[in-house]
Amino acid sequence: MNSTRLERFRRLIGCPLATHSPSPLARWLGGTLTEARPGETTFTFIVREDMTNPAGIMHGGAAAAIMDEAIGATVHGTLDVEVFYTSVNLGIDFLGSVPAGAVITATTRVIRQGKNIINAECWLHDARQRCLAHATSNLLRTSVPVQDIGPGSDTPDTTPPHTPSSAP
Repeated sequence: MNSTRLERFRRLIGCPLATHSPSPLARWLGGTLTEARPGETTFTFIVREDMTNPAGIMHGGAAAAIMDEAIGATVHGTLDVEVFYTSVNLGIDFLGSVPAGAVITATTRVIRQGKNIINAECWLHDARQRCLAHATSNLLRTSVPVQDIGPGSDTPDTTPPHTPSSAP
């Protein structure tokens, strides 16, 4: 019997995205999948210095990238979709800040899965459960077929993780 996409995705719980994601951006962001249910996921991330702005707090662009990646992983890892969906918008309310070294949690949920558009949302929280940001996104169906990547698939991810350079 073939395992479902969700069952294969759940095998990544506890595995670092830096070595197990098919997305180059997700590999750079790092993080770890901690929960996966149909249409819902939770990831944890450590805010690195290269994810901060000059004030030393998490850059809004890094927060946006985390939320966009988490939403995409939720769609492609927990739903039975045959083709890729791409973000057509990402609306974010920034509500708090955290410094480098902080552990944050990204929690996502698919609100509606239509034939061509999927609507989803993501929240970022700090270790004290303070809401740092909330995002909503619409993703548009493409014609690019999804290939299962990761443990238990026919096409494992062999791309090395990104290692930030020490260059100024």
